[in-house]
Amino acid sequence: MNWHSVRAIFGHEMDRFFRTVWQSLASPVLSTVLYFVVFGAAIGGRIQSVEGVAYGAFIVPGLMMLTVLQQSVSNASFGIYFPKFSGTIYEYLVAPTGWIEVTLGFVGAAATKAVMIALVILLTSFWFNGVHIAHPFWMFAFLFLTAIGFSLLGFIIGLWAKSFEQLQIVPMMVITPLVFLGGAFYSASMLPPFWEAVAKLNPVLYLISGFRWAFFDLADVPVGLSLVAVALMIVVCLVAIRWIFLTGWRLRE
Repeated sequence: MNWHSVRAIFGHEMDRFFRTVWQSLASPVLSTVLYFVVFGAAIGGRIQSVEGVAYGAFIVPGLMMLTVLQQSVSNASFGIYFPKFSGTIYEYLVAPTGWIEVTLGFVGAAATKAVMIALVILLTSFWFNGVHIAHPFWMFAFLFLTAIGFSLLGFIIGLWAKSFEQLQIVPMMVITPLVFLGGAFYSASMLPPFWEAVAKLNPVLYLISGFRWAFFDLADVPVGLSLVAVALMIVVCLVAIRWIFLTGWRLRE
């Protein structure tokens, strides 16, 4: 393992983030404040609580997951796509480093950025709601694992994309709808039986459910299934990335 390469790639990506840190933080935090105002105040005035939890607090884990998924995919996909666009990807391919080091550098930086923004949103939520975290260890575990899993997915999207427009297809057309349909702002138990069964086919539901359980001891699916879902995603993405680097698919075009 060439840790010098990992540190170099990770440091370069984090430097890019800190150069625009206020812009990087302002947009998601502002969006979260608007969600709190619209969903917490407006809808929360009609839905007082969900399974004994104030609605304004109930949506906090969902908002954090929404941000983590979007930021992880966005940062990782852009991070690896830009070297492809500029032609500097070949410097990584000929350097004395393997696919593991390149993946760790880019994915580690993307996951770190997403977690940092999510924690800022968590702090912001204290201004609006009295959020209590029942299982802090598992909250951080789900947060980091989800950030890593979707950063790996974003890394694959960046390798696959041939244009900046393609970078936005999966996040906008797939991930964001899955988050909204995955119980970010409601519990699956609130749905009619048929639609509850349909909702449980959504993999994002398992991530949000496990994360919400860490806050309130409430879950739509068993916590063990949530852990299996995120672990399976990480394994599948790693296998796909290894195959891409071994075959050179979309890397040498």
